[in-house]
Amino acid sequence: MAGGGQAAVSFLTRMAKVAAGLGMAASAASTSLYTVDGGERAVIFDRVRGVLPHTVSEGTHFLVPFLQKPFIFDIRTRPHSFSSTSGTKDLQMVSLTLRVLSRPDVERLPEIFNSLGLEYDEKVLPSIGNEVLKAVVAQFNADQLLTERPHVSALVRESLTQRAREFNIVLDDVAITHLAYGAEFALAVEKKQVAQQEAERSRFLVARAEQERRAAIVRAEGESEAARLISEATTTAGNGFIELRRIEAAKEIAGVLARSPNVSYIPAGHNGQMLLGLNAARTDDDPGQPAAMLMLARCRCCRG
Repeated sequence: MAGGGQAAVSFLTRMAKVAAGLGMAASAASTSLYTVDGGERAVIFDRVRGVLPHTVSEGTHFLVPFLQKPFIFDIRTRPHSFSSTSGTKDLQMVSLTLRVLSRPDVERLPEIFNSLGLEYDEKVLPSIGNEVLKAVVAQFNADQLLTERPHVSALVRESLTQRAREFNIVLDDVAITHLAYGAEFALAVEKKQVAQQEAERSRFLVARAEQERRAAIVRAEGESEAARLISEATTTAGNGFIELRRIEAAKEIAGVLARSPNVSYIPAGHNGQMLLGLNAARTDDDPGQPAAMLMLARCRCCRG
């Protein structure tokens, strides 16, 4: 029994040693391996040599445990937005919002890690963005920021890209997403628009008055020419032309009276006399026309 107990204890001791060895081996293996995912790069810090000058690409790699440590960089393009309030050439305050797409220069990642660290973009882009915006905006008047916006955007893009290159940062795109003026400038622009509209309205009224004046002159000249022609026709043909005009006017008046609902015609005869209770008096001009009909027509015309 004693020999069997000793054998069991010895077996368990050996199993414990094997398990401890396997655990230490697994721990050493896990600390000596690291993985770089897609869209990332690694920079190795060595406790003896410092930051190694090369960049590690995607995949699983070996390192010396407790002597080397990997630092992972995201090299995908990332957006950044920041705002700035700048003064223009004519001393107007303008608020601008700039949006940039940035990524690190992969070959210069060790330098970036040494000088800026992992949060390189948050440390650099807001400061150089404000600097470039203020420098570019100060070259233009407030209204030129709208009329020459493509030129302003190109200057900002060129200056900011060149400035970011000094920090080993690559800018894929730079765009001005928002532009706002101060309240005083907005009020001045509104007043200017109102003044321009009033000036346009005044020019329109002057042009209309000029056209009306010309129309009145042409109308007066036409009436004068018509009077001259009538005078010549009367001199040549006598009063026949005037009599013709009188007949035409009488026909036109008769047509208007016939179409008017306020004029009533009472035929001649005993029916008309009974209706009006008047004597069958005749007018001197037209014996066949009763005086009652003329009186009623005149009354109706006056009331109409």
